Amino acid sequence: MPDHTPEPPPLADQLRSRGLRLTTQRQRVLAAVGALEHGTPEEIGSWLREQAGPAGAAPDTSTVYRNLELLEKLGLVWHTHLGKGAPVYHAAQHPHLHVVCSGCGRIDSVDPAVMDGVAERLAADLGYALDVGHVALSGTCRECAAAPGSET
Repeated sequence: MPDHTPEPPPLADQLRSRGLRLTTQRQRVLAAVGALEHGTPEEIGSWLREQAGPAGAAPDTSTVYRNLELLEKLGLVWHTHLGKGAPVYHAAQHPHLHVVCSGCGRIDSVDPAVMDGVAERLAADLGYALDVGHVALSGTCRECAAAPGSET
């Protein structure tokens, strides 16, 4: 069955409707989120500096954070905490939850439907509505589990 989810208005329209402008920095931060898939604000800033090259201008870290916050309010990016440290940001257009290997740090994206039973149980038992866009599960990936000396 095809997905009939309406496309969000273009970024420029979303910003204008809130009295904001579409700046080059906002466009670049959004592009970096898409390119990195799961990047921390620091990684996004580094990527932007690399893209700008030695003579180019890239936003500073505080500008990256402000733009990520705005893009999240617009529903264009989501953040997820994958453990200790800074959150990672990813495009909101493809909702997913994360599975992180505690051995190698590998991150896999999983269809949110995998949590349907858990979400129903949390709602029924505790009254919680699960926000799977921010869910990160930890475990051991297949490769780390099969590595010599692995205890799993």
